[in-house]
Amino acid sequence: MGKNKKNRKGIVFSTNPDFEYQYEEQEEQEEIPANQQKLRVMIDRKQRKGKEVTLITGFVGPDNELKDLAKFLKSKCGVGGSAKDGEIIIQGNHREKIVDLLLNKGYSNTKKAGG
Repeated sequence: MGKNKKNRKGIVFSTNPDFEYQYEEQEEQEEIPANQQKLRVMIDRKQRKGKEVTLITGFVGPDNELKDLAKFLKSKCGVGGSAKDGEIIIQGNHREKIVDLLLNKGYSNTKKAGG
């Protein structure tokens, strides 16, 4: 019964005591090699009360790899941030430094985007 109720497939409630819920399986994305990732690094101010963040988009792979990459970038920049839904948010304007770090880490298809 430890499964998340939101992932139940098609059934809200059953009075049958022997009924087994079918759960939607979360598809884990396969990791693409670093040199094939198409990452875009941009500065974003939207929905952030005027504060700048560096936004890295385009990551394809498992969540734990995304979080590891975010942890690496946050530690190298000495700031906070978050990672979810294929995006990494780093507090502050660190676009140049992050592009250099990603290129050195093997993400050769990394580009600066936006203003």
